[in-house]
Amino acid sequence: MRDIGTSALLTDFYQLTMLAAYHERGMTQEAVFEFFVRRLPDNRNFLIAAGLEQALDFLERFAFDAEELDWLAGLGRFRPDFLDWLAALRFTGTVEALPEGTPVFADEPLLRVVAPLPQAQVVETRLINLLHYQTLVASKAARVRLAAGDRLLVDFGLRRAHGAEAGMLSARASYLAGFDGTANTLAGLRYGIPVYGTMAHSFIQAHESELAAFEHFARVHPQATTWLIDTYDTEVAAQALVPLARRLAQEGIAVRAVRIDSGDLAAHACRVRAILDAGGLTGIMIFASGNLDEYAVARLLSERAPIDGFGVGTRMNVSADQPHLDCAYKLMEYAGRPRRKRSEGKATWPGRKQVYRRYDVNGRMRGDVLTVQDDTQEGEALLQPVMRDGRRLAPAPPLAELRQRTLAALEALPAHLRTLDPAPPYAVEIAPALRRLAAEVDAGRGG
Repeated sequence: MRDIGTSALLTDFYQLTMLAAYHERGMTQEAVFEFFVRRLPDNRNFLIAAGLEQALDFLERFAFDAEELDWLAGLGRFRPDFLDWLAALRFTGTVEALPEGTPVFADEPLLRVVAPLPQAQVVETRLINLLHYQTLVASKAARVRLAAGDRLLVDFGLRRAHGAEAGMLSARASYLAGFDGTANTLAGLRYGIPVYGTMAHSFIQAHESELAAFEHFARVHPQATTWLIDTYDTEVAAQALVPLARRLAQEGIAVRAVRIDSGDLAAHACRVRAILDAGGLTGIMIFASGNLDEYAVARLLSERAPIDGFGVGTRMNVSADQPHLDCAYKLMEYAGRPRRKRSEGKATWPGRKQVYRRYDVNGRMRGDVLTVQDDTQEGEALLQPVMRDGRRLAPAPPLAELRQRTLAALEALPAHLRTLDPAPPYAVEIAPALRRLAAEVDAGRGG
């Protein structure tokens, strides 16, 4: 059996029932679908587009294998000629998308698929699955980065992520959005993300004393020693480690940091910093973890806690304060005619669209224009071709390069959007050409 994430059956069953009907009627003309977020959550001033590379991987590899087709045949729901057609089905379409790491706002397409209707339809579920989750986590992680400034940030979320794939993709999305590394070892191998690891409380408890545990660990890892000091009494441990750290330093073993994982992190950090400094250990950093998110990080720093880095896990990896986005992948054109959904609260703008982004003289974003594809506007056209005839137009950029692009994009956000508090919405203008197209589609009652 194939890896779950690559299976063509990782989809809603209605995609296949629709495909059977399309096949029976010969509805294979060109369709245009776009993925977008209908509205931003109240506690998000922007989103960060992410997940494109996994989406393109899925499209390039899309196929039904023999086991999947045999299972579908056993359901008794589909005709043999349809299953034979599925066996040969591949994605041969065109994709345009925002580069990963681009700030995005309501109604702006992150991705457009142009392909024969059955192809564009059947990939809907997995594309939403991939783009939604990484955009969700990257947006949360970007807020943590803005709160933390230039301090070290490490993804600690694997153990409570909602499954293995979520743990992997959240490590990727958080690094893209500005984190410095991850505790997820496989993500280090798969994505080239720097890996970080200290020790668990069980390591301390397994030794006869904290100092024995500290010395044991330091001698095994002389170039990368971080001691976890809150297993029993944080300040007592800090006092006790001073002479040990000095002795180890004389042997060329430098302790890089201590980690605090519980209690009043700000108070502990202040007291530990004072102990370390008084002992001449000014170069040892303080790293904090334990149920952190952007709000906790901002609060700690507002209290002037002398913390040099943060391990952020569960609350980011599940985006605890906003665990979903109101996103959609909708038909915008079929057989050469623009299409428009008019459902109450879920109406769409029809046709193929482009987003133009404008900047002020300081390089800060000052507003976007959403318009039809052929209505050229002032500014940077954000949607760019990334796939043609079912194949990528260029190799996947290195993740480190995408991370630098994202950090630059965060710098370009207007100041009021960089805060954690809800801010006045960023200006996204709907161009007259797009409004006219919507009115024409409505007047014709088509679409």
